[in-house]
Amino acid sequence: MVLPNLSRVLVLFSLIVVFVSAAMTQTHQHAVVRGRVLDRNRAAIPGATVSVSAPGLPSLTTTTNQLGEYSFSLPQANYQITATADGFVDTSEAIRLGEAALEHDLILQIAAAGAFVTITDTAGYGIPSLSSATKTPTLLRDIPQSVSVVTQEQIRDQSMASVADVVAYVPGITSHQGENNRDQLVIRGNSTSADFFLNGVRDDVQYYRDLYNVERVEALKGPNSMTFGRGGGGGVINRVTKAAGFSPLREFTAQGGSYGNKRFTVDYGQPLNNRFAFRVNGLYENSDSFRHFVDLERYGVNPTATFVVTSRTVVTLSYEHFYDRRTADRGIPSFQGRPSDTSISTFFGDPNRSHVNAGVNLASASVDHQIGRFNIHNRTMFGGYDRYYQNYVPGAMTPDKTRVAISAYNNATRRRNIFNQTDATATLNTGSVKHVFLAGAEVGNQRSRNLRNTGFFNNVSTSILAPFENPVIDAPITFRQSATDANNQVKTRLAAGYLQDQVEFTKYLQFIGGLRFDYFDLNFHNNRNGEQLRRIDRLVSPRAGVIVKPVAPVSVYVNYGIAYLPSSGDQFSSLTVITQQVKPEKFANYELGAKWDVRPRLSLTTAVYRQDRTNTRSTDPNDPTRIVQTGSQRTNGFEFGLNGKITEAWTVSGGYAYQDAFISRATISARQGVQVALVPHHTFSLWNNYRVISRLALGFGVIQRSDMFAAIDNAVVLPGYSRADAALFYSISERWRIQVNMQNIFNRKYYLTADGNNNISPGVPASGRIALIARF
Repeated sequence: MVLPNLSRVLVLFSLIVVFVSAAMTQTHQHAVVRGRVLDRNRAAIPGATVSVSAPGLPSLTTTTNQLGEYSFSLPQANYQITATADGFVDTSEAIRLGEAALEHDLILQIAAAGAFVTITDTAGYGIPSLSSATKTPTLLRDIPQSVSVVTQEQIRDQSMASVADVVAYVPGITSHQGENNRDQLVIRGNSTSADFFLNGVRDDVQYYRDLYNVERVEALKGPNSMTFGRGGGGGVINRVTKAAGFSPLREFTAQGGSYGNKRFTVDYGQPLNNRFAFRVNGLYENSDSFRHFVDLERYGVNPTATFVVTSRTVVTLSYEHFYDRRTADRGIPSFQGRPSDTSISTFFGDPNRSHVNAGVNLASASVDHQIGRFNIHNRTMFGGYDRYYQNYVPGAMTPDKTRVAISAYNNATRRRNIFNQTDATATLNTGSVKHVFLAGAEVGNQRSRNLRNTGFFNNVSTSILAPFENPVIDAPITFRQSATDANNQVKTRLAAGYLQDQVEFTKYLQFIGGLRFDYFDLNFHNNRNGEQLRRIDRLVSPRAGVIVKPVAPVSVYVNYGIAYLPSSGDQFSSLTVITQQVKPEKFANYELGAKWDVRPRLSLTTAVYRQDRTNTRSTDPNDPTRIVQTGSQRTNGFEFGLNGKITEAWTVSGGYAYQDAFISRATISARQGVQVALVPHHTFSLWNNYRVISRLALGFGVIQRSDMFAAIDNAVVLPGYSRADAALFYSISERWRIQVNMQNIFNRKYYLTADGNNNISPGVPASGRIALIARF
């Protein structure tokens, strides 16, 4: 039996950690100071920044959790402890830490009602800590992996509206076209349309996500199965949404710009008393495109509520209804190894019959409760997704470059997800060694229906030739099932358990180790022939990292992690009698990195890594009808990131990435040695925000990318490019701001991404947007 064996491994792991901790106990004495940050009504203030300092010792900083709690393990000394939070007056107090643990609450007073922050003066683009990487509040510099965080302030300043906008300034991630009907990314050489999470819970259906209700977007690179479960081989994207707090909030944004851009958002929050608060975020957008016949309309509403049930229990509720409709646009074809020389606005196919619709309903409830030294966090999320798209696909051009082949199909997916996660954390000491223990469990159920139809032109042919000079067509077409089109139902069940220990041996040395077990049960029913298939995978995902801190603001780490992807793929939309027998693909990541907080609000990060993807399908060289799992892929890379305030007036975000992703052993679709598609060797990005005077700020950004291949056959090259963006911010008053964003200011022609050799997406030409932002 696997479970008993796993239990023995987990118990042995815990005993080893405790034994090593005791063995490494130092002679100098530490003690714990813990407490809560509260308002004057003793309601918890989550997300408050707490710092401690003492003469001759490095200062430390942490962030309070949902219950307003903080905790430090410190040498015995006299300290100054300071707490800050938006909407409250900072407080600072002196404490004496002796041999015994100290309980110390900090009470913050609400800031004066007439005090406003000038909107132009950004608070910076960094955050000191996050919880998603370890499931415990952890300083970014103490997380042994490469993490990029795009905050609400940066999203606002760069006028971002999509996941693709976010990753444009994140090293090591490239946008995939995703057939222009979904978010899809290539992270460290691994393409994914499912490794998306919402507040740490899986949000894996293929659709375009918006940022109107987002507090920040976290890109956690390298395998993350210990925290997030299956998949996540190259990394994951986690959106953290805005939640109701206990400070009044009123913000409205109206935006308009090039190509018929019209976008409106609202953010309204209000506490009703010291125990209940609500918040509503809303969006409406209706925009055209530089691409002919292409437009979109989307709207969303996301109410949230926070209940402080008792001083130790907080309940948060959220519901989102989101709808996105747009033209399905597969871009332009290639010719002789390069994007064809048609106008970047040319549409291929029938725009009147090309459309994408996605309806999303997400409801969640979370409970945070403290029992003694244990913090219990439980989150349940239900997701209902209805998605349909119909598109026309440009294909190969004729040798004389006069005509282009066009095909068509449609696809419908309905999925119902329900996930529940429970995490228990506790901080305890063995001598002077501090432990943060995590024990957790996750259960989930997903049900999907998938239906695809092929387009038959004139009810006969699956392809038609269109004139290259005028490829817009309106030929009669019938959509029906071909011999291979999907018509199936899929049920998946998940049960997982995990343990983790974060150990602080001394102020110079930390360790994190964890193990997760996933039971993944997939039932596949083929509606076409009644075939019933089942595949069960039992996945064990370890993680281990060592952090060395020569001085408090600097950490050097090594990290090892493993992730798995079941044979049914990241969307588990197909299973056959062959793939039913195939083992999950395995992702192993080895990473060495360093992080340096140059100043309290400026951080430098760097990492070198090797990632191996194995158990990839290949054709048996002795029997072409058989599949063997001997294929493999390797990515070697280097990343450098810069984020925060260089001066009080100058804020930056960006970095450089080198990636070499190649097939290290032949797979079913590629020969050994070829480069992985959509992975450039070099990418560089840097965004700058400079406050000229108190009410005026300027922004300037640059993105550079080297050549990359459109597909795994390496037959078509997408040329490298440089793009410059700019912005202007002016605060009319404390409550009103005007913002102008300009993209591709030098009007460079470039090709952003692709989905194969003949579905290439051109980049946007010179364009601009103007927004009016009001805060009350």
